Amino acid sequence: MNLALFDLDNTLIAGDSDFQWAQFLITKKALDRELHEAKNIEFYEQYKAGTLDIHEFLDFQLKPLARHPRAQLEAWRSEFVQKKIAPIIAPGARPLIERHQLDGDLCIIITATNSFVTTPIAQLLGIDHLIATEPEQKEGEFTGRITGTPSFREGKIERLEEWLDKHNLTWLSFLRSWFYSDSLNDLPLMSKVTHPVAVDPDVTLKNHAERNNWPVISLR
Repeated sequence: MNLALFDLDNTLIAGDSDFQWAQFLITKKALDRELHEAKNIEFYEQYKAGTLDIHEFLDFQLKPLARHPRAQLEAWRSEFVQKKIAPIIAPGARPLIERHQLDGDLCIIITATNSFVTTPIAQLLGIDHLIATEPEQKEGEFTGRITGTPSFREGKIERLEEWLDKHNLTWLSFLRSWFYSDSLNDLPLMSKVTHPVAVDPDVTLKNHAERNNWPVISLR
């Protein structure tokens, strides 16, 4: 059996679902534009530069989940996925996923974006397994905090190994492993797999991939 790991944002989709979700909430007046738009852009630029403080960002990103009833959030999420995410699925994403699935590979999306936002996106892409940052819940409502380790940078390795252990698997369970990503932030996990693939990469990842003879592809 082989393992195929996929980053989500700017890899399988031509955009960032975390950033887009906050922008969507601003249009719904669930967030104040003056207070949140500039900060959302600032965090996104930090992410792209590899300087993001993930805990500071998650405090910003998850607090809105605690301000609204779950039913309202789910209604917004449904509209968000339909109107903002479905149109930006990269044209090559589904063929790539389907190729791995036809080969019998274990396919997992692994993303720093929280699972509330990304669960329906994984379903839309036809991938059953998702490893994402987990927002804390109490009695079905969000607290605005996270539970466990954020699925970000080295945290992706930790979360993946926890997932594998839960399913009685290890790295040695796979003859080959792929990780498809666009971001310099994913270099730790890309360095763990046998087949790292840079997808529409940022400059840092592109340069690293070329130095190390990793494939560089576009799904767009």
